[in-house]
Amino acid sequence: MPTDLEIANAATLEPIEAIAWKLGISSTEIMPMGRNVAKITWDALKSRMNKPQGSLVLVTSVNPTPFGEGKTVTTIGLTQALCRIGQSATCVIREPSMGPVFGIKGGAAGGGYSQVLPMEDINLHFTGDLHAVTSAHNLLSALIDNHIKHGNDSRLDSTKISWPRVVDMNDRALRDVVIGMGGPANGHLRQERFDITAASEVMAILVLAADYADLKQRLGNIVIGQSLDGNPVKASEIDAQGAMALLLRNAFLPNLVQTLEGNPAFIHGGPFANIAHGNSSIIADKLALSAADIVVTEAGFGSDMGAEKFMHIKAATSGKSPDCVVMNVTIRSMKLHGGAFGSRGGYRPTKDELEAENVEAVATGAATNLDRHIRNMAGFEVPVIVSINKFASDSDAEIKALSDAAHASGATAVTVTEVHAKGGEGGEELAKAVVKAVQDHVAEGRPFTPLFLKDAPVMEKIEAIATRMYKAKDVYLETTAKKQLEKITSWGYGNLPVCMAKTQYSFSHDAGKLGAPSDFTLPIREFRLNSGAGFIVAILGNMMTMPGLPKRPAAIDMDMDDDGHQTGVFG
Repeated sequence: MPTDLEIANAATLEPIEAIAWKLGISSTEIMPMGRNVAKITWDALKSRMNKPQGSLVLVTSVNPTPFGEGKTVTTIGLTQALCRIGQSATCVIREPSMGPVFGIKGGAAGGGYSQVLPMEDINLHFTGDLHAVTSAHNLLSALIDNHIKHGNDSRLDSTKISWPRVVDMNDRALRDVVIGMGGPANGHLRQERFDITAASEVMAILVLAADYADLKQRLGNIVIGQSLDGNPVKASEIDAQGAMALLLRNAFLPNLVQTLEGNPAFIHGGPFANIAHGNSSIIADKLALSAADIVVTEAGFGSDMGAEKFMHIKAATSGKSPDCVVMNVTIRSMKLHGGAFGSRGGYRPTKDELEAENVEAVATGAATNLDRHIRNMAGFEVPVIVSINKFASDSDAEIKALSDAAHASGATAVTVTEVHAKGGEGGEELAKAVVKAVQDHVAEGRPFTPLFLKDAPVMEKIEAIATRMYKAKDVYLETTAKKQLEKITSWGYGNLPVCMAKTQYSFSHDAGKLGAPSDFTLPIREFRLNSGAGFIVAILGNMMTMPGLPKRPAAIDMDMDDDGHQTGVFG
């Protein structure tokens, strides 16, 4: 089979105007960004915000493994398959961050015959949205230090500034830094941290805002620190929100591209799911839902991460819950969680070990890890379809063991999907199952059921997620976290949604705890208030909001030839 890069380079792309027209969007309603990418104009967005909305399908996954489970591949392949069987469909996915692109993942535009194109542009800079978020975020950082230098009218306590700086790169050396060295001319000496752009509150605001007015209001509501009197100081108090919104003016507009089979696809926003809320933008969803009968979107990492946050943060903000959940799973991931490669994570098996038949391990992994993911999602009163992303080495016995376990756990349907090798054709069984599940769900009218009331106290929300989704026995707040939550509550933010920042590799805070761990104590190290985005981040265990590069970064294998063509890692 050709490489991803070879497949992408061999494709003949349709003009972006023709792709837009498939959704009823005219050439006057797009802003072309080259030949094959466009942004949707603000006027076009405004005119569609109150149109009837289609059905929403959420693609999620079991806990990810080092082997890759193909969730984005499944999302794109399902979209292609829905279009192949005559449905009006499109997808909405997140934009790649250059940190993971140059780190481990090496690209996030799908793969095989289920890609979004132009793949190289999407993975590298794209339309500059993440750069705009970086600039808007760091503009506020610069304005804060400038405000302190020139009088500090807000009486901001320079030792209690909570607003960091960001960069769209994995760079562990920036986790803790000192700024303002060199005397008063260079600002006020203080300790600072960098987060990766995907973890920025500005990114969260971009994807949760309903319109430009809401965007600006949310930016103004960012709490940047506390005053000498102990009160919260907001970005609006230093008049930062207007210029920040201006930098985000075009970034707020959804990006339109196409799949390998010429189907429309939106890519917009890029928060990570392990350290942020892990979903694409509400405004892109609304646009897509106004233009297509079925919209496929994905939530980052496993269902305990991005999908849980979709249910409790995104759906609570947008008012749109999923009509169906697709649970992506692989035989190899179930082998890992079933103990085939040891009892803890981190071990990378050889190709032969990975592909060796092990029905017992598959059955064990499915009866533990997959079972919990299915039951957790079904608890929201939405149908759950298990999609087995098939690899060539998967045996019939392994697939049967996984399928039997998924049915026993309450899956609405179980399908074998081969969209990586066959494109939309390999996802037709999944597409038909999705259409039926969506139609049945709409007809039944089952109410969406989150784990808690929207205005419940933060700790009640955390304990519900910890004990009911993760199966922890209790939650432990470290001393710093306890003081932070007391302060946040005293400021009037004690009932906001909570965004759990933890490892994606386990239901627990420990990446090495495979399968379905239970009866553990969940430690919360730190709370961060994202008042503009409208949630509180709870940081669990040793989770970092600035990743580091691996021993051999993907960047090492990237290059271009003398004609400027990409070579290396995407293939």
